[in-house]
Amino acid sequence: MILSASINQSFIQCFISKTNSSQNIYTTNNTSYNTVLRSSVQNLRYLNSSTTTKPTAIVTAATFADVQAAVACSHLAGLGLRVRSGGHDYEAMSYVSSGEVFIILDLANLRSITVDKDFAFAWVEAGATLGEVYYTIAKNNNTVAFPAGICPTVGAGGHFTGGGIGTLMRMYGTAADNIDDALLVNSDGKLLDRKAMGEDLFWAIRGGGAASFGVVLSFKIKLVSVPPIVTPFNVIRNLRQNATELVQRWQTIAPKFDEKLFIRVLAQTADDGSNNKTIEAAFNSLYLGSRNELLSVMEKSFPELGLKAEDCTEMSWLESVLFFAGYSGRSPDILLDRTPEYNSSFKAKSDFVKKAISKEGLEKIWEFLLEAKDEPLTMIMDPLGGRMDEISESAIAFPHRKGNLYNIQYFMRWFETDTVVHERHLGWMRKMYEFMQPYVSSHPRTAYYNYKDIDLGEGQGRYSADVVWGAKYFKGNFKRLAYVKGMVDPVTFFGNEQSIPPLSIKH
Repeated sequence: MILSASINQSFIQCFISKTNSSQNIYTTNNTSYNTVLRSSVQNLRYLNSSTTTKPTAIVTAATFADVQAAVACSHLAGLGLRVRSGGHDYEAMSYVSSGEVFIILDLANLRSITVDKDFAFAWVEAGATLGEVYYTIAKNNNTVAFPAGICPTVGAGGHFTGGGIGTLMRMYGTAADNIDDALLVNSDGKLLDRKAMGEDLFWAIRGGGAASFGVVLSFKIKLVSVPPIVTPFNVIRNLRQNATELVQRWQTIAPKFDEKLFIRVLAQTADDGSNNKTIEAAFNSLYLGSRNELLSVMEKSFPELGLKAEDCTEMSWLESVLFFAGYSGRSPDILLDRTPEYNSSFKAKSDFVKKAISKEGLEKIWEFLLEAKDEPLTMIMDPLGGRMDEISESAIAFPHRKGNLYNIQYFMRWFETDTVVHERHLGWMRKMYEFMQPYVSSHPRTAYYNYKDIDLGEGQGRYSADVVWGAKYFKGNFKRLAYVKGMVDPVTFFGNEQSIPPLSIKH
């Protein structure tokens, strides 16, 4: 504790000397420390764990200069640095560590969003949430949007740099595909734009995450066109209603649909109304056009679903954001609420599917889910294809392109705080992941970086060891990411339990 206090004092003195203020620093002795720490925590199982280390201090940056000072002073004091924008890191690497003494650099106050007068671009600070981004864009012009994720409280900083898949990706690609410039503070505390950082680093922070390379403060994003009217629907079918056959069919046609049509599937156990368990598959969709156009497309492409006019509701694109977030009928102002929605724990894993799973295979998967007791797992399947097939695997660090039919996120949330319950859920999730192995990609079995999964492996700081898990997230791009790391941060000042290892060019 004496050592920790000494380090904190060294950091605080340095920070004051550079900013003339300490009011944005919260140490463990500060009465507001826990409130600030928990302000955007999404996964309580890490915060309540005795095996994780909490930050020795938190800096709530109010200016870019605060960020530069925090980086420089962390270096000087010998402290690790974790950057948090929305707190959605699936393995909580933005707010706890596995033993490293560190500070949190919280960017929540850096949330400015400026849309240019021609509605072609916007500058978005890293602390802004997706809800704030969508709301601000739509309030400026309701026929432009940005292709990113569904959850409105996710922070732009982590989401954009990790890829950013969502309902518009089949039309426009990922969030990272639509970043035109960025401002980043490097390990020396210098503020760099795209030109100053160079194309290698700019490539890396689009899909490779920023946590290994620097602190991204702001993004210049390309806005995309959406029609005044879009049409979502959510149609649920259970096993008696041919859910298996519908999902089997969906696998092969969803990636080939018109790019304006996005249909994902959420599969989970449910009561069939007779106190028996069944599988429900929710076909959750967005069409960039009118209801009549959608019905015509569905009649030609997926008549088996039996979509009816009453299943579809025409609305603005911003209203569709509310629809997918579970806020249908609410005021768009709710998108500005940054409060964590759930006071809970969760675990997730991910896969990519390259070959459609057979009807028999799906039946085995349903059987596995139905045999489980009190395991609240949802399989969320997002189709690729369209624009995603047109961009090469190496265009940016995000590599999951042509050849993938869809992504699966295995997601489980629970509210119990007992450690035994945690371990039971985690153990079952791992069994589910093992069970799925024959049905998904292989060599490597790929995963989506924004669905962080520490079970894939912890960083050893050596490329030869870390490629085992790194190739799962980044495929062949992992080596280039390691080269970039070796160029910009060879001593791994920016690091966490799954950070990119440095690799020198001579290797």
